[in-house]
Amino acid sequence: MAIRPLGGLDDAEAVNRLYAQAGMVTAPSEVLVANAEDERFCHLVAEDSAEAAVVGTVTGVNHRRAIADPDAGASLWCLAVDHLSSRPGLGAALVSAVGQLLAVRGCRHLDLSVMHDNAPAIALYEKLGFSRVPVLCVKRKNPINEPLYSGPLSDDHQALNPYARIVADEARRRGIGVTVIDAEGGFLRLSHGGRQIVTRESLSELTSGVAVSWCDDKRITRRLVAAAGLAVPPGRASTSAEADRAFLAEVGELVVKPARGEQGAGITVGVTDGDGLVEAVERARAHCADVLLEQRCEGEDLRVVVIGHEVVAAAVRRPATVVGDGRHRVGDLIAAQSRRRAAATGGESTIPVDETTLQALRSVGRGLDDVLGDGEALAVRRTANLHTGGTIHDVTSRLHPALAEAAVSASRVLELPVAGFDFLIPDVEGPDYVFIEANERPGLANHEPQPTAQRFVDLLFPATRGLPRGWAPAATS
Repeated sequence: MAIRPLGGLDDAEAVNRLYAQAGMVTAPSEVLVANAEDERFCHLVAEDSAEAAVVGTVTGVNHRRAIADPDAGASLWCLAVDHLSSRPGLGAALVSAVGQLLAVRGCRHLDLSVMHDNAPAIALYEKLGFSRVPVLCVKRKNPINEPLYSGPLSDDHQALNPYARIVADEARRRGIGVTVIDAEGGFLRLSHGGRQIVTRESLSELTSGVAVSWCDDKRITRRLVAAAGLAVPPGRASTSAEADRAFLAEVGELVVKPARGEQGAGITVGVTDGDGLVEAVERARAHCADVLLEQRCEGEDLRVVVIGHEVVAAAVRRPATVVGDGRHRVGDLIAAQSRRRAAATGGESTIPVDETTLQALRSVGRGLDDVLGDGEALAVRRTANLHTGGTIHDVTSRLHPALAEAAVSASRVLELPVAGFDFLIPDVEGPDYVFIEANERPGLANHEPQPTAQRFVDLLFPATRGLPRGWAPAATS
């Protein structure tokens, strides 16, 4: 890990991606580059040398240079860390680095402001030696503090999971009434003028029960998209042990999954022998009596979100991975990474230490007590499911037109106004793929900063399309 000054436009664009990911205000890349060259600013980035990627940023303002401050103060601005990074301590390292650099430049103290409810950031700053001071500030409205201008949130609204909350927040910004029907289930009633729509996260009344039933059974989904000309991996329903073994011998390696289910439950990837096949089928049947066998295909796991039969976001999903430091056990690294994923997703993503995880470790000759070398990466799950610690990496701008066309075609075939489609691909910039499955309730919050919630509310309430955010207060109950 290297902490260095922000360089050219590539650095600035990477910083803006971090800002957008954190819900912060972005800036023109040229402005960021110019500020980095201005002695009033101290703009640093953290680069993961193993991935050649910018994974953190911080800005300091030198008050001596900026406003001729007689107290020689400085302020901390715009701390952002990639929540997908497995590197611990990034925030602390960036704050320490900018503080040290400002001290070298003659600054005697450092101040900052933080949202009152940002408990993790407050804990970090207090750990680093910052003290709270009784100062009243009036701030202009921006995307960070905008919810404070929309009126108080109900307890039910605050209890929503991230996937329902992102919809409720976008609706409130437009003056659409939001009533929480059931916070735990994520059910909302949205109203604007004479129009009312009930949603459950990204599922709404616009999606028919028939379309939901098609997606519910992976075997039906396969048949419908294959009949429409989309490429699917060879597969069949599990029947007898003999027939299943014969299919394994034919294709060489299998993915075994429940025909119905979500969040990766009961799925086994990489079955190559008969005994393993029997165990995988039993594991899948614990979740659904019907089991699907598919040939395992190599490639990255691609999720494409389609809203109104248009591609809105695309992301590559990768399995939960830990990075060694030469000291800690694999089990400790998994626990630490699981805590970070839980903190970044509101508890939605954790890495379970179950038989599936242990099997993934055994397949590469590793165990929980092993110590990885410094910088050594190890995938601890075989699937890229976000609920089991997987990470998601935006590739919307790089998506090949053929992949976008396949996703839109699937949305029309399955009659889904909102959907997330999973593909296995050798290259996001190439046309090749195999279709894996469809999700009628994709997690829109997973794809920020792409405008998934905005496009979803556009679909539900087209009359509010293009309205200034926060143009009118929203009723909440």
